[in-house]
Amino acid sequence: MSYQDRYSVKKKLSAGGKEYAYYDLPALSAQFGSIDRLPFSIKVLLEAAVRQFDGRAITEEHVKQIAGWAEGRDANKEIPFIPARIVLQDFTGVPVVVDLAAMRSAMKASGGDPKKINPLVPVDLVIDHSIMVDAFGSKEAEEYNTKVEFERNGERYRFLRWAQTAFDNFRAVPPGTGIVHQVNLEYLASVTAVKKVGGELVAYPDSLVGTDSHTTMINGLGVVGWGVGGIEAEACMLGQPLYFVTPDVIGFKLTGSLPEGATATDLALTVTQMLRKKGVVGKFVEYYGPGLSGMSLADRATVANMSPEYGATVGFFPVDDETLNYLRLTGRDEEQIALVEAYYKAQGMFRTDSTPDPVFSDTIELDLSTVVPSLAGPKRPQDRVELSRMKEAYNTTVRAPLDKGGYGLPEQKLAEEEVTIYSPDGKSSLMRNGAVVIAAITSCTNTSNPSVMLGAGLVAKKAVERGLTKPAYVKSSLTPGSLVVTEYLKNAGLLPALEELGFHVTGYGCGTCIGNSGPLPDEVSKAVADNDMTVAAVLSGNRNFEGRVHAQVKANYLASPPLVVAYALAGTVNIDLTTEPIGYDKSNTPVFLKDIWPTNEEIQEAVKSALDPAMFRDKYKNVFNANERWNAIEVPEGELYEWDASSTYIQEPPFFKDLAAEPGHIGNIGGARVLALLGDSVTTDHISPAGNIKADSPAGKYLIGHGVKREDFNSYGSRRGNHEVMMRGTFANIRIRNAVAPGTEGGVTTYLPTGQVESIYDASMKYQEAGTNLVVIAGKEYGTGSSRDWAAKGTLLLGVKAVITESYERIHRSNLVGMGVLPLQFVDGADWKSLGITGTETFSVSGLSDSIQPGQQVTVTAVRTDGSSFTFPAAVRLDSLVDVDYYKNGGILQTVLRQLMA
Repeated sequence: MSYQDRYSVKKKLSAGGKEYAYYDLPALSAQFGSIDRLPFSIKVLLEAAVRQFDGRAITEEHVKQIAGWAEGRDANKEIPFIPARIVLQDFTGVPVVVDLAAMRSAMKASGGDPKKINPLVPVDLVIDHSIMVDAFGSKEAEEYNTKVEFERNGERYRFLRWAQTAFDNFRAVPPGTGIVHQVNLEYLASVTAVKKVGGELVAYPDSLVGTDSHTTMINGLGVVGWGVGGIEAEACMLGQPLYFVTPDVIGFKLTGSLPEGATATDLALTVTQMLRKKGVVGKFVEYYGPGLSGMSLADRATVANMSPEYGATVGFFPVDDETLNYLRLTGRDEEQIALVEAYYKAQGMFRTDSTPDPVFSDTIELDLSTVVPSLAGPKRPQDRVELSRMKEAYNTTVRAPLDKGGYGLPEQKLAEEEVTIYSPDGKSSLMRNGAVVIAAITSCTNTSNPSVMLGAGLVAKKAVERGLTKPAYVKSSLTPGSLVVTEYLKNAGLLPALEELGFHVTGYGCGTCIGNSGPLPDEVSKAVADNDMTVAAVLSGNRNFEGRVHAQVKANYLASPPLVVAYALAGTVNIDLTTEPIGYDKSNTPVFLKDIWPTNEEIQEAVKSALDPAMFRDKYKNVFNANERWNAIEVPEGELYEWDASSTYIQEPPFFKDLAAEPGHIGNIGGARVLALLGDSVTTDHISPAGNIKADSPAGKYLIGHGVKREDFNSYGSRRGNHEVMMRGTFANIRIRNAVAPGTEGGVTTYLPTGQVESIYDASMKYQEAGTNLVVIAGKEYGTGSSRDWAAKGTLLLGVKAVITESYERIHRSNLVGMGVLPLQFVDGADWKSLGITGTETFSVSGLSDSIQPGQQVTVTAVRTDGSSFTFPAAVRLDSLVDVDYYKNGGILQTVLRQLMA
């Protein structure tokens, strides 16, 4: 590939003893006016467009539009972006590679060259989502969990080993290394990328997209990156630019510094609450102001990580001196650090205290000194609760009715929830309503941050010194996001104290944060089930949606690692840790949280003494081949994957079979029944669960029918390479409430021809057999959560032609389009309740044709069971002409495959 230099701005740059070519942004001012005040994140998009201009996918109009952003964006025009690289995690990465393998099979069947299906940009897949916390509370837990992981996932891992050899530009980071975003932050990211083009080294900003919504963590390092669906990522791998509407950029001004006792987690939860309230879905957020200068890079990464929780596409921190400090701390090469500094200074993209504030679409401000210790929950990450109000908030929530976000528990039920738990070691403990049955130090959000991890260790050390212990019913675990974390906890002498309280390392990966919390101890599980107890989890994660963390745990709270330790000791969330004792020492003296909470100075001293660049270099020097279990896996050979019809993990998907050379026509949708009628904040976890598979569910019955034992079910996330499992798991979340089947909970609907309540999957199969179209109707924020392409793929395979909602989360809307499902949106403040929709109507959508335009309104007609009808307008959420083309082709991958076949 060569670059055209259409704007004659290519220059030379010397750094670290080498000479590089680069595309000089300040030089564009002569052609487009001043670009100095553009947001830093927009400058990255502009550089990519200028450098990769080809007159076809990236045109002069695109460059002009980005360069003129400060003069006013056009919300109806999309811009292209080709990132420097792509990252995948294994839950989303396996279906990506399955699709690529299926596209190769389709290409071969059509007489084409299968090798045309190959990544054109570098791809790194980090296997981090498969470790489960089966064993805990012992030094043997990590080894046991890792052994079981390989036994459960051997078939998937063989498939990924094949991909390593079959595809160019594809690397896999083995299991047991860490979490994709932390590995990206500590090792993979270059900040300034380099590529040899036409015999010269070209330098340009590192950038990426990833098939995980928390890809935004890398924004903390000054790297533009965000989460996309696997479908978009595949198209990007095959040379298609990402197209999206020119974004607003919200400037978030930070002043002051965090006060004593407040952590980066508290800051992230505060920012999340503020930005959710402001409304930043589909927008860029860029941080600026004097508060940045005193903010560590790890703290920045924690805030950037939670961009999906506050709804933004990115949460960007510009490159500055702290970026260089972090690159040195993590053992990056001095030559690379010199290039980063020289490149960003030459481009006018290096932030200093004297840098003028960029122009933003809008701004919001936070004085860091006002941040207070907080948690978030029990059902959404934006529902922040100050630590001092936790007891009050919890008690309000458990009594509030279900339709108000509570649990609807009467006083008598609350009073009765008290059970004595006898653990296998003979110890007993009293478990009440609000008991913390899971306490997990988990997730890249926090385990990437040495200050909160060492803070947790210091809390544990002080607690052990006072003789505190946790109740036996608390399942405690530590799943670091990289091997380095364990090393610096050892260096600081804090790992023994964590282990003394039961926080042994249980594996390296996402663990509890993704729902891989493993089973509760039998005696705890039985007590919860027999008494229908409302129990809690406290985790240092980023997601706490219903049914995600554990099927038996209704209340889930996000908290900093030190607070996770504190709540494990307390054993309940029904406590005010600011005024009540966390426990009693050996002399029965009350111990309060303030007694064991470290000072900021203590934490910083631990950070300085425990971390050094050598440990990062040591742990990453052989990252791709250090895992002997991984290396021992037999690798299949050949450019085509040999599909095994008996496999329950990997199956050839039906998306590309018998693909016609030309697409069909866009037409109206008629006679559609409602498969699901849902409320607000339906997440991708509701639509496509990642956790445990119930034996009596359609997916469980399928696995049993194929000879899989219950103990070998694994999780939905691990089975994403098999569409037969995943379509049966769509809308199968145990907490989903479908108004088509009033009074029910779980993945069921009413099959309207008979009135029979049955699984959504079974009803869908009957509807499809009868040739009946289907729709899904929902409220606000539909598709919130993980960038889960199976939430769209499963929807398609269930026969759903359109989804009608009040609003969408960005990635899920894009994924629906990418699978050929039409996203529609109520207009003029309407919703299904105000329109009187019950779910028993038959729906038709008129006004659809090949000439459909982005955002155009169509008419939806609903016919009631008594024959009467009503109509309402809906906006077509095909947001660009590219979206229209994808929808016409039946999806983005079908579009790309037709192009390659031609």
